[in-house]
Amino acid sequence: MNERNPRAVKQRLQSLADAGVQSLPKRGRTATARPAEAVAKSAPPRAAAMPPAGDAADRIRSLAILRQQVVDCTQCTELAATRTQTVFGVGRPDARLCFFGEAPGADEDASGEPFVGRAGQLLTKIIEACTLSRDDVYILNVLKCRPPGNRVPLPDEVANCRRFFERQFATIAPEFICCLGTTAAQSLLQTDEPIGKLRRRWFTYGSAQVICTYHPSYLLRNPAAKRDVWDDMKLLMAKMGLPVPE
Repeated sequence: MNERNPRAVKQRLQSLADAGVQSLPKRGRTATARPAEAVAKSAPPRAAAMPPAGDAADRIRSLAILRQQVVDCTQCTELAATRTQTVFGVGRPDARLCFFGEAPGADEDASGEPFVGRAGQLLTKIIEACTLSRDDVYILNVLKCRPPGNRVPLPDEVANCRRFFERQFATIAPEFICCLGTTAAQSLLQTDEPIGKLRRRWFTYGSAQVICTYHPSYLLRNPAAKRDVWDDMKLLMAKMGLPVPE
């Protein structure tokens, strides 16, 4: 572990705890070899093989392994050098519904949890309006590190993080995915269509049904679009068999 970065140490210890590790061997003179996927410097390495989605305990262990791979990742040199910590994801490991955003912002970079700033508070209200809570869903982003200045993720950064978010979806195996904004929708569906044309349509990703809507940060700048998002959420609730509030 890198003792010079307390946040990284904390994240690693949390990952080990999630995976069921209760004690660590004492460090000897010989340094412990790092996993190959953590030191590869060429093409983006594949995420280590993990068991397919099973019971909640299996999913928790698989996500803990993947979380540690994210903590160790330095594939995007600029992002690794400027991040405070990585932002993996949060929520039920067996959630029926995942909310998929763009990238961490300053608040998320500081806390290590996605969607905790102003946009995150609005997302929480949207989730609650859908008769759910944040504990009922899983929330994750395309990128696991904050882009400097909150800029839009670059194509190579999305490509480097694809192995992580794809493995998250494979482990959680949600029935539904709600893409929040252009970057999330285009990254998941691998399309160049704008978010305005992707709304009010259903797509498939693996076994999941996918709906796209505006990002909460867009709603902060354009409050009138909240009505459009609510229309999208009503479509989602109806498809999930949830009661649609009047």
